[in-house]
Amino acid sequence: MGLFSLEHGKAAYRADFALYGAAVLGLAAFLFAGEPQVPRLAVVALALLGLASWTGIEYVLHRFVLHGLQPFKGWHELHHQRPTAIISAPTILSASLITALVFVPAYALSDLWHACAFTLGVLAGYLAYGVTHHATHHWRAQGAWLKRRKRWHALHHHATDVPGCYGVTSEFWDHVFGTTGRAAQR
Repeated sequence: MGLFSLEHGKAAYRADFALYGAAVLGLAAFLFAGEPQVPRLAVVALALLGLASWTGIEYVLHRFVLHGLQPFKGWHELHHQRPTAIISAPTILSASLITALVFVPAYALSDLWHACAFTLGVLAGYLAYGVTHHATHHWRAQGAWLKRRKRWHALHHHATDVPGCYGVTSEFWDHVFGTTGRAAQR
C-alpha cells in the first residue's frame, strides 16, 4: 500500500479522517484566532458558501469523473465491485486537488483570509462526504438521515438499468439534474 494506492490499510484510511479533521479545526482556529482582516461574518459566510459548493463538486466528480473518465472510472469500478473494501482517493491526491482547484483560485481572486474561509467550507464538506460515505458502507443506520443516505447510496451501487443517485451527502443535485435513477420510481 503505497503513497498513491487506492486501497488503504486501516491505519492509513483512519489517518485520512484525522488529517482532514485536523485541517478543518486548524484552519478554523487560524481564521477565528488570527485576527483576520475581514469581518467574522464574512469568514462564516464564505465557509458556508464553500460547504454548499462541496455538494456540487461532489456531484460533478462522482457523476462525470468517477463514472465517466478513465482511469478514474476504472478505479471507481473497483469500489463498486467491492463496496466494503477500504478504497478511496489517496490523501496526497485529494489534498493536492483541493489546494490546486479550490485554494489557489480562491486566493488568486481574493486574499488569504477569503481563500482560507472558502477552502475551510470545502474541506468540511469533503470530510463530511468521507464520513458519510464510510457510514453508508460500514455503519448500522441508527437515525432516519443515515438510513436515507444508506438507501440512496445502495440505489447508486445497484443501478444497472437507470444510473443515478450520485450525491452521497445530498440528493439535491440529483433532483436538479434528473439523475435520481430508480429512486424516482419508488
